[in-house]
Amino acid sequence: MLKRTLDIALSIVMFLITLPASLLIAAAIKLEDGGPVFFRQERWGWNGNTFNVLKFRTMKTSAGEEMAREEDERVTRLGHLLRSMGLDELPQLVNILKGEMSFVGPRPLAIDEKLQGGSQVYYEDLPGFEARLSVRPGLTSLATIYIPKDTNPTRKFRYDKIYVRKRSLGLDLKLIALSYWISFSGRWERRQSKLK
Repeated sequence: MLKRTLDIALSIVMFLITLPASLLIAAAIKLEDGGPVFFRQERWGWNGNTFNVLKFRTMKTSAGEEMAREEDERVTRLGHLLRSMGLDELPQLVNILKGEMSFVGPRPLAIDEKLQGGSQVYYEDLPGFEARLSVRPGLTSLATIYIPKDTNPTRKFRYDKIYVRKRSLGLDLKLIALSYWISFSGRWERRQSKLK
């Protein structure tokens, strides 16, 4: 209950603080190429339920379904800036308010995602998948902060299992603070791969 209360309170405060920036971002995305402002994708959620995650669109409308890679030419100029500061994730405050996500938890996985190179991955077949569904997916996580985005899913799941086992209010607050620091320094796309 304390975690959910924190999620609701923090998401409302963040929504109000970032609303002017969100409106500017939405206008800039529309002006850049005329395409849709938001990107929606079905993701795995708490207890195996699915939901549609909401993000600001950072890739060209012709990008396809394959996961973004480093220096991906499908990412727009504005998209690079949004990704580096994590601003593309702001619409997920709505997912948090709805109870589909939390501020901290394993990142929500795309269903039948296409990895870099076009190969499809079925996360539900990987060890550790069930454990990560036992908590709400999060806006940030141990894996998001401490290992590169394109890391092999099995390694990410090991970090997710550590979070599930050791989760606490103190750990959540630490991960939220680290996430804000990475966002303000614009380092989401270039963060360190090793625990400091």
